[in-house]
Amino acid sequence: MLLYVFLIVAGIVSIYPIYWIYVASSLTDGQIFHYPPSNLFHGHFISNFKQLSASMPVLRDLFNSVFVSGVTTISVVLFSALVGFTFAKYRFWGKSFLFFLVMLTIMIPVQTTLIPLFIIVTKLHWENSYAALIVPFLVNGFGVFFMRQQMQAFPDELLESARIDGSHELRTFFSIVLPNVLPSLAALGILTFLQQWSNFLWPLIVINAKQMFTVPLMLQQLDQPGDVIHYNMIFAGAAIGLVPLIIIFIALQRYFISGMYSGSLKG
Repeated sequence: MLLYVFLIVAGIVSIYPIYWIYVASSLTDGQIFHYPPSNLFHGHFISNFKQLSASMPVLRDLFNSVFVSGVTTISVVLFSALVGFTFAKYRFWGKSFLFFLVMLTIMIPVQTTLIPLFIIVTKLHWENSYAALIVPFLVNGFGVFFMRQQMQAFPDELLESARIDGSHELRTFFSIVLPNVLPSLAALGILTFLQQWSNFLWPLIVINAKQMFTVPLMLQQLDQPGDVIHYNMIFAGAAIGLVPLIIIFIALQRYFISGMYSGSLKG
């Protein structure tokens, strides 16, 4: 009984901040700072959204975040699965050393790579472009490591049977391997999408054109020192920015939970 009570309390504490973002998005500036704070929805969301749209291209920024996060996620999932499968099921010269290099990329702080990446982007004249936001994140070491752990538990007998039947390696990978590791792919996809969606520092460095802003940059522009800060607009933007994340998690939560659970057992 106490366990259920604890879980219910933990769930409420976890969900309440998200709930209040949507409540605040329906309040005026004065109502947001009213004490005690309101926990009920009011009817100002439409006016807050119109006010936000008048100052920022909200739908364009939302599209930028969806496009950049979506393309990056698809690339990371696909390449991580391919490379992870190669490390798990093939023997080749230098395999251990190459995997060591992959693991090394996980240990290097992201901040140390920003200057080299920025120099490369400027040399290629990719500033204020989708290429600058997407290309540096097309594959990552964590994804390769995560998928390698899942692929190691894949039965070798199925692979041998497919080869005996004349199936080439790529066909075997896409028609047999990927469908059987779908929960792990979904788990990696959700984590990658969330990480890319909330990425603020790198877009801040390479993007200065308003039409290329992502949602985090849009929200940052609403909180500039010296300007009048309209928190009703900030909460309205945050509420809109959370919608794609909520939709993706609800759609894939079954695969996400089973994928993370299987990852804790395999290896």
